[in-house]
Amino acid sequence: MPDNSKPNVNESAIIDKISTCVYQAVLDIQQKQPEWLNEKYRKVNWGDGKSQSIFLRRLQEELSNVVDQKALLIKVRKFLILLLVPSFFESVEFKSLMAKVRQLSQPEIQPNGRVNTDGKHTESSITTPESPKLESAIAPSVAQPNSIAILLLDAENLQLDVDTEKFLAGVCSYPIQIKVAFANWRSMGKQDLEFHGRGYELIHVPQGKDSADFKMATVGSSIFVHYPNAREVLVCSSDNGITHLCNTLQTHGLTVYRVRKQGDALVVLNSKTSQVQTYSLKALPEIPSLPELIAQLKGLIKDEQQNTGLQWIKLSRVANLFQTKYNLTISQVVSTHLPGKKSREIFSDYPVDFAVHQPTSQSPPYVTLFDISEVKKVESDRNDGTDDSKNLHTAAITSLEDLEKVLLTLINELILNSASGYVSLEVIGTEFHRQYGQSINALIKDKLKFDGNLLKILQHFSSFKVQYKKGKWLVAIAQP
Repeated sequence: MPDNSKPNVNESAIIDKISTCVYQAVLDIQQKQPEWLNEKYRKVNWGDGKSQSIFLRRLQEELSNVVDQKALLIKVRKFLILLLVPSFFESVEFKSLMAKVRQLSQPEIQPNGRVNTDGKHTESSITTPESPKLESAIAPSVAQPNSIAILLLDAENLQLDVDTEKFLAGVCSYPIQIKVAFANWRSMGKQDLEFHGRGYELIHVPQGKDSADFKMATVGSSIFVHYPNAREVLVCSSDNGITHLCNTLQTHGLTVYRVRKQGDALVVLNSKTSQVQTYSLKALPEIPSLPELIAQLKGLIKDEQQNTGLQWIKLSRVANLFQTKYNLTISQVVSTHLPGKKSREIFSDYPVDFAVHQPTSQSPPYVTLFDISEVKKVESDRNDGTDDSKNLHTAAITSLEDLEKVLLTLINELILNSASGYVSLEVIGTEFHRQYGQSINALIKDKLKFDGNLLKILQHFSSFKVQYKKGKWLVAIAQP
C-alpha cells in the first residue's frame, strides 16, 4: 500500500509558488546585497519581465520531477548554487528562504474555520462588538482556500502610492488579497475615491488623535479568526501605538511586516526574521542619455584637471565627482543603456573622447581627455594636407545661415537618441567639437563675429526651442 503520509510536492500550484518565492529572493539580493550574486549574474536585470520568465521556467522544470520535500529542497539549493556565492549559504537570509520553501511545500490546510492548538475544530466566528460592520467590510474573502497576505493602512499617518504597493507585494511571500485603509475620510478630500479605485476596503473613523490606529488595532486583532488562510499581515503606520497589534498577530503565528516611514524612506521590519528592507520615497533622478553622460564626464574631468593641474585623473575620483554632482552612479546610467557593461567600459568604448591608462594590474586606472583637435593637427601634418576630405571642416561655415544649417543637422541627429525630444547645450557643444575639431564658441566669436556664445545664437535662431530645466539648458527643434 502506498505511503500517503508524505506531501506530494509535485503539483504545479506548489511549484509555481516556490519558484516565485525563490525568484523574489534573488531579486531582493540584487537590489540590496548584489555581492552575493556570482559576478556573471550581477548585471542581469532580474526585474525585467523576460529575465523573470526565463528564471521561473527553468526552476519549474528543475522541480517538476521531484517526489518528496527532501528532493525538492536539494533541487532548490543546487539551483541557487549556480547563481550565488558560497557566503550566501551561511547567511540568515538563506535559512529564512529555505524555511519559506519548506513551508510552501507542505499541503495547504483548507478548513471552514480554524484548528486550535488542542486539535479541536471550531467554526469561524466574529467576536468583536462591531461584528456586522467588520464582516461586511472585509469578510467576503473568507472562503478563499489559498494562503494570502493582508495589508492594513493608517491612511492618515502614511501614504502608499501604486509603486510603493508593488514594493510591499514583493516583500511578501503570498499575494496581497485584502487591503483595508482606515481614516476620517471626510477630512481626506477625494482620497477615498483613489483608494477605493485601487481595491481598498475603506473604514471611516471619527476625527481625533490616533482614532485610525485604535480602529486598525480593533479590526486587525481578529484577522486570524476571520481569515484562517492569512499567513502575513502588513501593518502600515508610523505610530508606536500599533505595536500591541503587531505582537498580537505574531503570537497567533502570522508573519507581521511593520511598515513605517523614516525620513525619505519606507522601512519594513519582518517580525519573524528581523530582516529590514528599505524603499526610497524620493523620486529617482532622470537618467541622462549616453551623449549627455559623455558630455557630463568630460566636463567633470576637465574641471578636475584645471583644479589639480594634473592631466590623468583616477577613475574612482571621476565616479565620486559624478555621483556627488548628479546624485547618480555611472553604473546606473551605463546599465540602463548598456546592460551587462561595467561602468569603466564607457571610457574605453569612447576612445575619441577618453584615454584610459593603468600602469600595472595592481594600480588604479586613470583617465584623461582625448584632444581630437591635436590628433587632427598631427594627421594633417602627416598627410601633408592631402587627406583632409575625410574630416569635417569649419571652412564651409562662413555665415550665420551656414551655422544654422549645420546645427539643425547636428541637433536632429542627437535628438534621435533622446527620449524627451530635447538635447542639452553641453552635448551640442561637445558633439560639434568632436565632428569639427574646433570650439563652437570660438567659431561664433572669432570667425562669425557674433557677440555671444552657443546659447545666445540658438536663442537668436527661430529654428530652435531653448528652455532651462533642472539646472541645464535644453534645446529642441522648433515646430513649424
